[in-house]
Amino acid sequence: MTSVDTLESSFPVAAPVGQPWYRRILRQKLAFIGLLVVILFLTVALFAPWIAALDPNATHWDAIRHAPDRMYWFGADELGRDVYARVIWGARASLLAGITSVSIALLFGVPIGMAAGLVGGWVDLLIARITDAFLACPFLILAIALAAFLGPSLTNAMIAIGISATPIFVRLTRAQVLQVKVEDYIEAARSVGNSPWRIAWRHVLPNIVAPLLVQSSLAIASAVIAEASLSFLGLGQQPPAPSWGSMLNTAKDYLDQAPWMAIFPGMSIFFLVLAFNLVGDGLRDLFDPRSRS
Repeated sequence: MTSVDTLESSFPVAAPVGQPWYRRILRQKLAFIGLLVVILFLTVALFAPWIAALDPNATHWDAIRHAPDRMYWFGADELGRDVYARVIWGARASLLAGITSVSIALLFGVPIGMAAGLVGGWVDLLIARITDAFLACPFLILAIALAAFLGPSLTNAMIAIGISATPIFVRLTRAQVLQVKVEDYIEAARSVGNSPWRIAWRHVLPNIVAPLLVQSSLAIASAVIAEASLSFLGLGQQPPAPSWGSMLNTAKDYLDQAPWMAIFPGMSIFFLVLAFNLVGDGLRDLFDPRSRS
């Protein structure tokens, strides 16, 4: 045995830190339940044509404001349309708006935030001040203003929500880059001749993915609420296409005669947003080293 082997054998073997990631997920019961609810809504949205037997836009004049029964599980609305079918198809609009708008925010926010954190100087100062200016305006108010400027449609609503959420990801990415870029492995990568582009995408970005995932799950929940709000105001999904927000807008005039028109889309928004928030909390605990005891 060489002296190096003797020196290495004198150190104790480190015990594994924490538990495997899948066991930590199973331990977080609320986060696991939230993940199951998200998967359920995704499945419902993907297979809506097979899950909803009736056409969501078909009117039945003999079933106007019909109470829930075996034929109409969630009742019927003011035009005799099946509320169950419209809730099922409305899940597509909400999930599409949430995922697409957050993807837009990530697409623009992460590169801008990385540029601010890595370049520094006047670039960082300019990006930081512009981000602060956008964050000074409430998220939903900014989304409503942009949607009104772009015009009422689901596509424009997703663009408006994505642009409104971008400053959040710019600030988060910048803060994480400023923390990561002073680590020893970044200095080592720079010392061996790696280009700034390679350091950014091969060494910095993989080490800031965890907080971005957590923020993304929470941002999807906010985007679902924003899409419902825009549809409620007539700036999102346009009739007769089903949307939970537009369904609530119609139901507000019939709360006394047909409360089921508001109960079921409202419950859908509540459970979907709650599920994404639970998943976000679970991801935060999963990636937090202090929770790995």
